[in-house]
Amino acid sequence: MSRYRRVRGRTFFFTVVLEDRSSTLLVDQADRLRRMYRTVFERQPFETIAICILPDHLHAIWTLPEGDVDFSSRWNLIKGGFSRGLQAVAPSMSKLKKREKGIWQRRYWEHAIRDDADLERHVDYIHFNPVKHGLVTPVRDWSLSSFHRYVKQGALPVDWGGDMRDIAGQFGE
Repeated sequence: MSRYRRVRGRTFFFTVVLEDRSSTLLVDQADRLRRMYRTVFERQPFETIAICILPDHLHAIWTLPEGDVDFSSRWNLIKGGFSRGLQAVAPSMSKLKKREKGIWQRRYWEHAIRDDADLERHVDYIHFNPVKHGLVTPVRDWSLSSFHRYVKQGALPVDWGGDMRDIAGQFGE
């Protein structure tokens, strides 16, 4: 059984996706994304419960300060700051009118975490996602994940999730 902390405050799960689903921009520019993430965190604090950066999307779980539910402006600052200075594929007229560069999908998925079981399911989903997408076979081989923090804190064993090379069959979408 995994040991996760209890849900407190307003906790949300997010999926944020690049416009070009074949892109590897987020892993290619992971340091840039980290810098912008840190900059926004310093201006508008939040706690990152779990995160995983994949080539074309990322998943994160945040807990916002008591009484604060403004995750929207935080994501806007992260996405905008990350995009500034990057060359995008020619954006559509609609994106140009909204001063968008065509790097990110306009919308993102958010889900309010309901309880501890919901939190555990979403943390597991985030940590297993690189395996689900065929990027690694054991979870521990993906470096751009909070999984390693969970292992260091003793919340998960280093071999959590097994090794897909040891499992026969096809799984996933």
